[in-house]
Amino acid sequence: MTTPDSPANALAVAERAGLADLMAQVGPEAPTLCGTWTARELAAHLVVRATRPDAAAGIVVRPLASYTDKVMAAVARRPWSDLVAEVRVGPPRWSPQAIPALDRATNTIEYFVHHEDVRRATEPWEPRDLDAAAVADLWAEGTRAATYLLRRSPVGVVFAPTDGPAAGTRRVVKKGPRQVVLAGPVGEIVLAKYGRVTRGLEMLGDPVDVAAFRAFPR
Repeated sequence: MTTPDSPANALAVAERAGLADLMAQVGPEAPTLCGTWTARELAAHLVVRATRPDAAAGIVVRPLASYTDKVMAAVARRPWSDLVAEVRVGPPRWSPQAIPALDRATNTIEYFVHHEDVRRATEPWEPRDLDAAAVADLWAEGTRAATYLLRRSPVGVVFAPTDGPAAGTRRVVKKGPRQVVLAGPVGEIVLAKYGRVTRGLEMLGDPVDVAAFRAFPR
């Protein structure tokens, strides 16, 4: 649980710990919502992202992806308990991500989404009851790059949160003559932005537009 006087990266730290706990519980072969990745492959991705800047670039730069895949495959072969421990530790001290403000900016959404990728890959599951501070952090970080992430959406996108500091308002994150409105809890809006499965979220608009929003590659 986070509070108003928690460190800047409190939610990133909490989500990292929660994900590590869940990974230890479900085991390395558990499914995730990250395509065909198992929990082991997701853990390797997170370890590479946090500890191997030479390889992490390939996560977003396609020409470097083969090198990233090679490093990830090597990391994934480590004992499962070691991988989970590395996920739990997070960025090493020498990493800029170890600075609380940067940890918040780069890891709050990363670990929240991947925590849910493991939670929601297996039924039964329900959305978590997030405290007010966590919802505020998710709204702040989840909307920061929304316009960029959704730039290729074939329809306009509007966020209409029902909780958190912006409850009852609307934020246009992608303009367009045809729109899909994401109305519901902030956590579910964030997950929908990344194309994840949601519950308790309404996607308002023409069914064709909603289907197009769900399907476009992030």
